[in-house]
Amino acid sequence: MTEISRRKRPSQAEAEAAVRTLIEWAGDDPDREGLLETPGRVTRSYRELFGGYETDPREYLARTFEEVGGYDEMVVLKDIRVVSFCEHHMLPVIGRAHVGYLPTNRVVGISKLARVVHGFARRLQIQEKLTAEIAEAIHDILKPKGVGVLIEAEHSCMTMRGVNTPGSSLTTSTLLGELRDDPRTRQEFLELVRGR
Repeated sequence: MTEISRRKRPSQAEAEAAVRTLIEWAGDDPDREGLLETPGRVTRSYRELFGGYETDPREYLARTFEEVGGYDEMVVLKDIRVVSFCEHHMLPVIGRAHVGYLPTNRVVGISKLARVVHGFARRLQIQEKLTAEIAEAIHDILKPKGVGVLIEAEHSCMTMRGVNTPGSSLTTSTLLGELRDDPRTRQEFLELVRGR
């Protein structure tokens, strides 16, 4: 349960009033024709963009399949689009996640891996925490021999403002179990995700 779910969430009207205040603070008139509907649009888009607070991404991993025909090699899903938000500036973090695991006796549907990434991504946070949360959820629920998560993302707080470095990206990884401890398995994961 997130901290916000324990507290009373502001109403739609309160959220829209906050957006009107920001429009005025930026120097514009929220009653101008082009901005009249903006507070409602912003709050509706925020509801979608921060939908990760409405769900427990770990639940996506609950249904697994045991009929794997003896398959015990690495499962890797690459290039999962990540849309998140920097908790320091509330600006977009956009990139790609690559998720892999070494199954024991069961696998999960591949769409569920993408849903786990999206569920954790749609929150305010830092990329390092996002990477670790995804890996730990897969590790805790599926109990595989190993898990690897690598995220490459561009942070708008660096590319649009501040240091202004368009094109720069941050790479983070979390490796657990055999993907961390066995150099050959780690290398295999990295080659699979980088061998586009």
